[in-house]
Amino acid sequence: MNTRLVPTLALGTIAALALAGCSNGSAADGDDPVDGKGKTITAWIMQGTNPDSSAYLDAVSEAFTEKTGAKVKFEEVQWADAHNRFVTAIAGGTSPDVAETGTTWTPEFADAAALVPLDDYIDEEDGLADDLVKGLAEAGTYDGELYGMPWYAGVRSIVYRADIYEELGLEAPTSWDEIVSNGEKIKAAHPEMAAFAVPGNAEFQVYPWVWAAGGEVAVKDGDKWKSELDSDESKEGLAFYTDLALKHGFSTAGATTWKETDVRDAFTQGTVATMISGSWTPKSLIEANPELEGKIGVAVIPGQDGGIAPSVLGGSHLSVFEDSKEPDLAWELVKIMTTGELASQWADSTGYFPGLESLMTDALKSTDPLVAPFAKQMVEGGASVPVTPQFGAVQAKQTTNTMMQSVLSGEKDLDAAAKSAADEMTDLLNSK
Repeated sequence: MNTRLVPTLALGTIAALALAGCSNGSAADGDDPVDGKGKTITAWIMQGTNPDSSAYLDAVSEAFTEKTGAKVKFEEVQWADAHNRFVTAIAGGTSPDVAETGTTWTPEFADAAALVPLDDYIDEEDGLADDLVKGLAEAGTYDGELYGMPWYAGVRSIVYRADIYEELGLEAPTSWDEIVSNGEKIKAAHPEMAAFAVPGNAEFQVYPWVWAAGGEVAVKDGDKWKSELDSDESKEGLAFYTDLALKHGFSTAGATTWKETDVRDAFTQGTVATMISGSWTPKSLIEANPELEGKIGVAVIPGQDGGIAPSVLGGSHLSVFEDSKEPDLAWELVKIMTTGELASQWADSTGYFPGLESLMTDALKSTDPLVAPFAKQMVEGGASVPVTPQFGAVQAKQTTNTMMQSVLSGEKDLDAAAKSAADEMTDLLNSK
């Protein structure tokens, strides 16, 4: 079974457009609200995604109370602490009614019987089932049931210094050969800059090269998973990516341990000319360094000989927890936050894309050079890591990052590093 999930957005249906226009956030006008007068539910939202979260959450609270009569108590949780807090709460029966769950956590919590399946709720909303962004919906589906309502999504593409490219007469790359030829010219003209940063601690920047070369992160055969990071196709993609640093000298030795945030910091400081970065980052890059205004370009990650390389479609779901004594009210909150004006407001203020296809319309029509390429990447090349509760263990073990760092540091050659990573990933994916 191919685990790479590429969403195809079906835009413009009457039902979908009705969803986009609901002013109170409901999926359809005239639905009967749940009577929640005198009741209060709790919701955990991750901190930092929205710089203006307090104003947004106040608006959600007002809309929720107006519709249901109930109140909602929001708590913002740090991403770094969230997983452990969820595990503790699930074990102790103290989970919130609603929570934001990262796409790789939703199957894990569903497998632990901690989440309420949402299919029956969604089926009651005309057109909603067909309006979910496919990659996010697939990532929120476990054993054939949806446990994570798509809320927002982001995707990684190439972000580059447009002023440097213009200075050197370069165009955004449309193939792997053009990545190399551009890099050689940038390296010669600007040796003080990393022509193309290759961080060793940023796994989601690795997988596009694996997929573009025809490889897979892992595949499922029956009940068993098998990593294919050591296949010939995967190693071809990994070799191209690591060679940007090792063979061509486009990166920097310090990047061996860099996280994505380190790459972005270097970009804002003027020491990186090209990087892989998320659709949510251009605004923050300019905020960090206003001199970058008008000097940033975005392009899809190219396939080997053209086209678009698949890129990890990340983001978050909203889930209803099994511990909730008010699951119907919890769903009303989820619906308000993921459909209509409030879903669009969240996307606009965070730089992410909404989780409904109908709400992607504006992004797909955008001529903004910092938006349109990301939208194209998401629609034509949005992909998912293996959808299994055990993938969280792979990430916790840093399997892919360890492979990258061992190659970039010279500790192992690619064949040995890829085999070690594939063996470890296979073991972790099949552990219970």
